[in-house]
Amino acid sequence: MKKYLFIIITGVILASCTEKKKEPIVVSPDQLHNSIDHVIDIMIHDIFSPPVASRIFAYPNIAAYEIVAQVNPKYATLSGQLKGLTPIPAIDTVSTINPQLSALIAHMNISRQLIFSEDKFDVLQDSLFTQWKTMNEPEFEASKTYGLKVAEHIKTWMNKDNYSQTRTMPKFTVNTDDPARWQPTPPAYMDGIEPHWNKIRPFIIDSASQFKPIPPPAFSLDEKSNFYKELKEVYDISNQITADGDESEEVAIAKFWDCNPYVSVTRGHLMFATKKITPGAHWIGITKIASKKVNNDFDDTVFAYTKTSMAIADGFISCWDEKYRSNLIRPETLINQHIDENWKPILQTPPFPEYTSGHSVVSGAAATALTSVFGENFSFEDDTETPYGLPIRKFNSFNEAADEAAISRMYGGIHYRAAVEVGVDQGRKIGALLNSKIKMKNN
Repeated sequence: MKKYLFIIITGVILASCTEKKKEPIVVSPDQLHNSIDHVIDIMIHDIFSPPVASRIFAYPNIAAYEIVAQVNPKYATLSGQLKGLTPIPAIDTVSTINPQLSALIAHMNISRQLIFSEDKFDVLQDSLFTQWKTMNEPEFEASKTYGLKVAEHIKTWMNKDNYSQTRTMPKFTVNTDDPARWQPTPPAYMDGIEPHWNKIRPFIIDSASQFKPIPPPAFSLDEKSNFYKELKEVYDISNQITADGDESEEVAIAKFWDCNPYVSVTRGHLMFATKKITPGAHWIGITKIASKKVNNDFDDTVFAYTKTSMAIADGFISCWDEKYRSNLIRPETLINQHIDENWKPILQTPPFPEYTSGHSVVSGAAATALTSVFGENFSFEDDTETPYGLPIRKFNSFNEAADEAAISRMYGGIHYRAAVEVGVDQGRKIGALLNSKIKMKNN
């Protein structure tokens, strides 16, 4: 009898000790970085357009940020500041909810819904859920329940941004009678993507046309006209930077900032796409680099991602509004028709009108947002493109990187000078509005 009593008491003591070992779950910024990296990999696989990709970044980040802002006095809620966003469900401060864990779960839940290959995301999510449940099941379950509740709140708001309506709108109609209008370009001759993106509800700007840029130079094939001079400049620069056969610095810059998810490769009778990140994903990668360099904690990392992703998203809305307004023809088409039928740009021309440059607008917006977070002269090593075989590039500031990203489009042969210079300024105006209009910090 004593023997059995001893075993029972020992079992109770061991069980008690086991319960005491369950410590709070610590969510690291690296887990957020890894989750976003995983989403980017899936987005590359699924081939999302740059505008759609920007939407995939913004909503999960906002969901995570709103949870953080409830418990961290340093941050202010975005509800009432972003169009249509109402306060998320209040967190139960006396329960076992872990706010950071809830934030990451909400982030992952919305990310999963916005991609196509959900099964690929489930591998990471299931692994983390198992890990957290083993560490502290009560805390995990409470945090998960709250995180999913917030995710549903954000998704209800998200689903009113006109995205689903734009899926049923007509394709872009090409006007071949007007020589100034955009035409599909080789090798795939794809339709113009997202012609109705200006109808997406913006986050910061009042409307898609708030920062409507000046018109591009008037179309003219008169060799003395400003337009023709810009056309000839693209052709001449391309020939100069490829003249000696070795890869010049300008060519390296063009390739580094390519970020075209629509690159098609022809092998005999077969055509297939090569995988690349979008311009927005590149700047999300830079956000990760900066956050890790200063050793940001989870909350500060969420803040940096959220601010940058909103700038990127509105950058695409503003840019696409102008693209399908001016509907300008690409350099490749005109050079082949009027200057050199055998000429090819260094980069493959993406499938949408020329003016303004999307990469320039988005880079200007993201750089301005990041500068407000990390400072004016924040140097960093950009290794975002190393998975795609490109070397690290070093920058002394985000604005320096944005200027290089913008001019890379002309080096690549896919944009005229006006598109990159006006575009980066357009983006910086969006970033400046974000910095002045949206209060995200309480101090």
